[in-house]
Amino acid sequence: MIWNLDWGWFLMALSSVAIVSYILCLMLESSLGGEGYGPFGNAALITAGFFGAIFGANYYYGVNLRELGDALVYGIGGAFGLFLLMVILRAFAVRLTR
Repeated sequence: MIWNLDWGWFLMALSSVAIVSYILCLMLESSLGGEGYGPFGNAALITAGFFGAIFGANYYYGVNLRELGDALVYGIGGAFGLFLLMVILRAFAVRLTR
């Protein structure tokens, strides 16, 4: 699915996901505070996880993501999985250096 996108469509998809994740991360900033990476860093992690999960599912596992709903499930799962992993690693690093 994502391999067949034209550059223009891919950039629109990337910017749409980045905008939605930035708005979400502005709300998350009040909850996370110093535990996060700031709104831009958090949005970059979520965007990278979203597209990374879609690319990974398609490339490594051969999952056909022709349907938008399937791609969204994989993308949102990968986005929040990467975000959770990075926040936990940062929390451990901050607590170890205190």
